[in-house]
Amino acid sequence: MSLFRHRSSIEAKTPDQLRAMRRAGLVVADTLALVRGRAAAGVSTGELDAAAEELIRSAGAQPSFLGYHGFTGSLCTSVNDEVVHGIPGSRVLREGDLLSVDCGAIVDGWHGDAAITLVVGGRDRGRPEDLALMDDTEDALWDGIAALRAGGRLYAVGDAVEAAVESALPRRADQGVSAYGILEDYVGHGIGRQMHMDPHVPNYAVTSTGPTVPSGATFAVEPMVTLGTIETRTLDDDWTVVTTDGSRAAHWEHTVAVTDAGLWVLTAHDGGEEQLRARGAPFAPLAD
Repeated sequence: MSLFRHRSSIEAKTPDQLRAMRRAGLVVADTLALVRGRAAAGVSTGELDAAAEELIRSAGAQPSFLGYHGFTGSLCTSVNDEVVHGIPGSRVLREGDLLSVDCGAIVDGWHGDAAITLVVGGRDRGRPEDLALMDDTEDALWDGIAALRAGGRLYAVGDAVEAAVESALPRRADQGVSAYGILEDYVGHGIGRQMHMDPHVPNYAVTSTGPTVPSGATFAVEPMVTLGTIETRTLDDDWTVVTTDGSRAAHWEHTVAVTDAGLWVLTAHDGGEEQLRARGAPFAPLAD
């Protein structure tokens, strides 16, 4: 889940606190894996939400989203032109729908937050342009994470995300992609004992120096990219954000810890090892 913020202080965590956040992150990872397996034509977003809540609670955790400012789901389920904050309910999924699922969980007071995008029915049911959007947004997420360093510039995340999206676009003409838009009003954030903490983490290049990343910092990095405009509007439910031109959107997110030794993706089952090593970024999990 993403809310736009305008602050810059960054809270550092101790190793024990990072391990606690890892436990919350693994609940989120397990929940998203469950949802991925159950998202099929004929299944409602409310059914996915009920399954997610059951798993979260059975793991001894609490849903981060449920009741947050009145939100009524344990997941955000955003379909096709819905970018973020879609409320689970009676909507029945169809083959080929592009579904973004955002999940948060709390363990012992510590939050984990992550999101995935998938094609309902599997990749072979997806439109070529949707597959390109989904894959390029995920790649941009990992490029953004890999740009983080203790002592480095936080806004390097946005530089890397924007560069990844822009460099991908020329390769996608044969898949029907003519434009990508990186949302600017919905960004990543600090995370810890609260789901949304300072500072905001832009998904686009920012010319200002911005804050320096301390060792022990934790962030939710979450690019949202569309097949058209960056302009959005919020539906009458006061939550669901949709593109104004009806273009489809993808949303990927992970919670990541930054230490002097390197990066640990708290909401990835492998801690982010595969993706980070592929990008030459330092992978540095803490011993449990």
